[in-house]
Amino acid sequence: NKKERTYMDNILFTLFLTISIATILNIVLKKFGVSHIIGYIITGTLISYIFNFNGLDIGSLELIAEFGIVFLMFTIGLEMSFDKIKKMKEILLLNGFLQVSVSAILIYFVAFFVFKLSVEVSLIVSLAFSLSSTAIVLPYLKHSKDIHTPYGEKSTAILIFQDLAVIPILLLITFLTNDTLSIQEVLFKTFISAVIIIFFMFTIGKRLISWLLKFASNTRIEELFLGAVLSIVIGTSLLAHEMGFTYSLGAFIAGMIISDTNYSVKVESDISSYKDLLLGAFFFSVGTKIDALYFLHNVHIILAIFIAVMFIKALVVYVIIIRKSDKSTAVKSALALCQVGEFSFAIFALASSNNIISHETASFLILVSVLSMILTPFIVNNIYKLASYVVVEFYESDKITPIAATNHVVICGFSILGRVIAKDLSDRNIPFVIISDDLRHVLQGRKLGYMAYFGHLDKLPVLESLKVDESSSVIITVSDTHKKRLICEAVLNFYKDANILLKIESLDEKAQLKDLNIKKFIHAHFEVGRLLVQEAMLNLENK
Repeated sequence: NKKERTYMDNILFTLFLTISIATILNIVLKKFGVSHIIGYIITGTLISYIFNFNGLDIGSLELIAEFGIVFLMFTIGLEMSFDKIKKMKEILLLNGFLQVSVSAILIYFVAFFVFKLSVEVSLIVSLAFSLSSTAIVLPYLKHSKDIHTPYGEKSTAILIFQDLAVIPILLLITFLTNDTLSIQEVLFKTFISAVIIIFFMFTIGKRLISWLLKFASNTRIEELFLGAVLSIVIGTSLLAHEMGFTYSLGAFIAGMIISDTNYSVKVESDISSYKDLLLGAFFFSVGTKIDALYFLHNVHIILAIFIAVMFIKALVVYVIIIRKSDKSTAVKSALALCQVGEFSFAIFALASSNNIISHETASFLILVSVLSMILTPFIVNNIYKLASYVVVEFYESDKITPIAATNHVVICGFSILGRVIAKDLSDRNIPFVIISDDLRHVLQGRKLGYMAYFGHLDKLPVLESLKVDESSSVIITVSDTHKKRLICEAVLNFYKDANILLKIESLDEKAQLKDLNIKKFIHAHFEVGRLLVQEAMLNLENK
C-alpha cells in the first residue's frame, strides 16, 4: 500500500508540475502573441528531462494524445456534410492527390540521390514528409474563420485527403515488414474492411447515432447528451481501428453523419473543451520526443533538411493551387501546408519498431517534424503578413495606403448588427468604413459597394490606414469581451479622444470594461427592451 501511495503521489506531483508549467508558460507566451501550442511542446520537453522519461515508452500518454487528433477530426467531420464533400470533390481528391504524390516523389529523389538513403527508407521519409499538420493548421483556420476563405477551403480539403492517405501509407509499411502476405492480399483485405466499415457506418451506424442523440436530447440532461457524444466518438474510433484503419477515420465519418442532423452545432460546442484539452496532451507528447542535446549537435543538418522539405512542399502546393486560383490564394495555401504533420510520428515509430529504419534515424526525422511543428504557429498566425511580401490584396487594411476620408465612422465587425448599421449610415449618406477579421464579411461588404477591409482594429497599421484619429466615431459590434478590450485599448492608445460606441451584452461586461475611456455603452438587451415597450405603448394608445 505504501508503494502504491508513493507511486500515486509521484503521478499527482508530475501532473501538478505539468499543468503549472504549461499554464505559466502560456500566460507569458500569450502576452507576446505566441501560440499556446509552443507552451505545451516546451512543457513536454521540460517535464521529460525533469523526470527523465525522455525517449522512454510512454504509450498511455501517446494514446491519450492521439485522441486529441480523433476529436479534431470529429469536429472537421461535423462541418463536412455530403453536399459539401460533393462540392469540394475536385479540390479534395485532385488537389489532395497531386499534393501528396508530387511532394512524395520530389522528397524521395532528394532522400535517395542526395542523402543516399535506401529505397525503403527514402520511400517512408518521402511519404511521411508529404503530410501536413492537421492538429495545428485546422484549429487556426477555424478560430480565425479563414476556413471559409478560398485558401482556407483548399487547405482544409488537402488536409482531409492527407488524413485519409495515412491509411495506405501505414498499410504500405505493414506490407514492407510482412513476409507472409502479398501486396494483393493486403490490398484485398483493406478494401473489404473499408467496404464493411463504410456500409456499417452509413446504415446501421447512422440509425444508432441518430437514435442515441435523439434519446439523450429528449432526457434534457446535459451530462447524458455529452456521454452519448463521447460514446459515439470513441466507439466509432475503436471500430475503425479494429478494422485496420486509423482512430481518426472512424471519428471523421461519425462527424459527417451527425453533420446532417439537427444536433451538429450543439455537439461541436459540447466537445470543444475536451478536444482542446486532448490536443494540449498531444502537443505535450510532441515535446517529450525532443532530445535537446542531440538537436544541438545536429542543428545544422536538421535545419537544412527542414528548410528543404518546407520549400519543396510550399512550391508543390503553390503550383497546384495557382492552376485555378489567384496568386494570393496559392501563396497562403503554400504557407499553410508547407510543414510536416503529426502523422509522421506514427509512420516513423512504426517503421522503427519494425526495423525498417534505425532508431537514431527515426529520432533525427522526428526532430525535423517537431521543429516544423514548432515554427508552424508563427507562420499561420502571420500568414497574411507573410503573403503580403509576395502579393497584396486590395482589402488588406494594414497594407493599403491610408484611406481618403475624414470625419467618417469606423464600423468594427460586419455580422448582422454591423450590416444594419452600415445600411442605416448609407441611407443617411454618412461616410463610413468597415473593418472585419472575417474575410466572408469583407467580401460581402465589397459586393454591397461599401468600403470594407480585412484586418484587426487592434493593430497599429490598421488604425493608421483607416485614419481612426480623424474619424467621428468608432462603433464596435464584436461579441467577445476579450476582443472588445484589446480593440478599445488599441484605439485609445492611438487616439485618446476617440468617440467609441461599444455594444455590450450585460452589466457585468460593462463593469469589466469601465476602466476604459469609452464614450458610450449600448446595452443590447436594454435597447431592444426599450423599443419593444415603445411599440407596446403605441399599440395601447391606438386602441
